[in-house]
Amino acid sequence: MDWFPLYNSLRIALIATFFTFFLGIAAAYYAAKLPRAVKGVLDVFFTLPLVLPPTVVGFFLLKLMGPKGLVGRWVLSVWSVRLTMTWYASVFAVIVVTFPLMYRTVRGAFEAFDPDLIHAGRTLGRSNTWIFWRVLLPGCRQGLMAGTVLAFARGLGEYGATSMVSGYTPGRTATISTTVYQLWRENNDGLAYRWVAVNLAISFAVLLAINLLEKRAGAGPARGEAALR
Repeated sequence: MDWFPLYNSLRIALIATFFTFFLGIAAAYYAAKLPRAVKGVLDVFFTLPLVLPPTVVGFFLLKLMGPKGLVGRWVLSVWSVRLTMTWYASVFAVIVVTFPLMYRTVRGAFEAFDPDLIHAGRTLGRSNTWIFWRVLLPGCRQGLMAGTVLAFARGLGEYGATSMVSGYTPGRTATISTTVYQLWRENNDGLAYRWVAVNLAISFAVLLAINLLEKRAGAGPARGEAALR
């Protein structure tokens, strides 16, 4: 059994989650400061990939990053690097697909955070940067962790967008999802079931982790209060 699809899926999901983590936090933090009308428009824009079919997202990315696309053509002419039909093309696709999950989860955590703790930090002469790193983020850590786990799990199982921008090449771009589909097309149900079992095991572990995080959610505000003492 060739384990490259598992390695590639984990590699893509981990790299994409790293960028999604910081992008989601930054977007949620600064969007919360904007006027309601502007925030509503941005919220629709940020959340749109969550409701669009993954193949539609992949189509737009393919048109943007392909050899004839605006970005893909420029990168190819300057650095002679193709942005599609490579394993790292899936990283871009997964970032776009998982960003709304991280953004929405973090935004919910920020909105549920007690604003009195932030005001208390300001009355104590603390800067906004200090409050952000020492009060807000520790107080919302359960939401941050839940968003990260959800984004990683979504990225690990992504098929539609990644299959369009990376295709299926054994040993190069194959992921668990694309491998299962290819094995189904080849009527190789035995090996397909093995990969399905691997995916089920990972998904079970992710859901278990989310449930454990939810049980500990009440500890967040206490840590934020401790930072102000």
